[in-house]
Amino acid sequence: MNKLPTALTSPLLALDQSSTTPLYRQLYDGLRQAILDGRIVPGARLPATRALATELGVSRNTVMSAFDQLFAEGYLEGRVGDGTYVTRTLPDTLLHAGATTMSAVALQGTGRRLSRRGAMLAATPVSTSRERGQVGAFAPGIPAIDAFPFETMATLAARRWRNLSSELLGYGDPAGYRPLRDAIAAYLGAARGVRCSAEQVIIVGGSQQGLDLTARVLLDSGNVVWMEDPGYLGARGALRAAGAEVIPVPLDAEGLDVVAGNARNAAVRLVYITPSHQYPTGVTMSLTRRLALLEWATHHDAWIIEDDYDSEYRYAGRPLAALQGLDRTGRVIYLGTFSKVLCPAIRLGYLVAPPDLVDAFVAARALADRHAPTIDQAVLTDFIVEGHFARHIRRMRALYAERQAILLEAIERELSGLLDARPAEAGMHLLTWLPDGINDQLAAQRAAEYGVIAPPLSAYNLAAPLRSGVLLGYAGVKPHAIEAGVKQLAAAWAKLCG
Repeated sequence: MNKLPTALTSPLLALDQSSTTPLYRQLYDGLRQAILDGRIVPGARLPATRALATELGVSRNTVMSAFDQLFAEGYLEGRVGDGTYVTRTLPDTLLHAGATTMSAVALQGTGRRLSRRGAMLAATPVSTSRERGQVGAFAPGIPAIDAFPFETMATLAARRWRNLSSELLGYGDPAGYRPLRDAIAAYLGAARGVRCSAEQVIIVGGSQQGLDLTARVLLDSGNVVWMEDPGYLGARGALRAAGAEVIPVPLDAEGLDVVAGNARNAAVRLVYITPSHQYPTGVTMSLTRRLALLEWATHHDAWIIEDDYDSEYRYAGRPLAALQGLDRTGRVIYLGTFSKVLCPAIRLGYLVAPPDLVDAFVAARALADRHAPTIDQAVLTDFIVEGHFARHIRRMRALYAERQAILLEAIERELSGLLDARPAEAGMHLLTWLPDGINDQLAAQRAAEYGVIAPPLSAYNLAAPLRSGVLLGYAGVKPHAIEAGVKQLAAAWAKLCG
């Protein structure tokens, strides 16, 4: 395990010798708050008690008393012969502490107030993980970085830089590099059944920016939005940050239940769905249900966001055609991303807007950050039009199918009776089920203690889930790491499941 630098605690702590509050309590409060605020990060090493006592001008017993209390409450952990560290897995009550603290600071009149929107943004989770950019077994949504086409991309990028035109170095079109938009429109028409021209394609910084732009353009504060429950946290965050009232709509075997949503609240401005491969359950929305949703949206003058985040990865038959291709009244805003196909760091995605909304979306895109990096767009264009993109997708389908099979075999061998896992026809993760009576958040916490990422299904729910489960992403995990990760889960859950 890599060590983080020793925490520089003295600037964070101010002990008042004249206070009636005991010094050990002041030190405990100061350290605890610094951990909650994230000023001392999980995994950080604290100074030795003797050194900290000298630095603060207090007795060593004072420091040891504060440390003992933090140990007892689970904030600190000791490693024999190696010092004292902030625990990497904080108690359950701290999972959202950073956001709560930020909101509290904003409302306490400290002189550094956040706006209401700023406080909402600070308190809105976009991931089940406290550690941003967390990867490893079994982080969902991470493609096979080890299979990234490094040499091809390096060759294409070098060629672009050697033959760079001056137009690529200036400000570009906010809608995106036109050859890339042409390539995406052609790909979507052939592979996804999307009906669009290149003029409707807007290049964005990943699907998350597409969600944010859509919320900005189409929603006012207080507007009602339907969202699949369980559903994608990034979408929920973008919608709530825009001030929308998010209504959870249940799923069944055919996808989002339009009748149930209508019964809960029919005065809806927008609906968010992942119809081709629902996140996180994997359900595919039936044709009957798709047509019903489009008819409902037309009748109620509502918009639909179709997030087609990983439709390329279907292991049984061709990927299903997009909902957008069935839309005849211009109700669907279609989102796609290259993060799941290539790598998250590429930060390029696309939004297909109905024709009458294109100008509004382009204006919003320009205000957000002018445009996506033009040279990156040009390199990606070459990758697509020269056939590398299609070949990469075919390779990844085969690789991910193989990794899913390895994961299922390892679960059957190591976790029989502890975890119910079934083959998935598509996607990059498995939704697996825990035995009755097992809390999935506790299971996820135990897994994290063993170095394994297994997000709980309940974290994606707004309403109470009917069953406990965890997500296991396999696409970005090598076979040996899959085997090792499953063994760690078996060790983590042995006592939990009796």
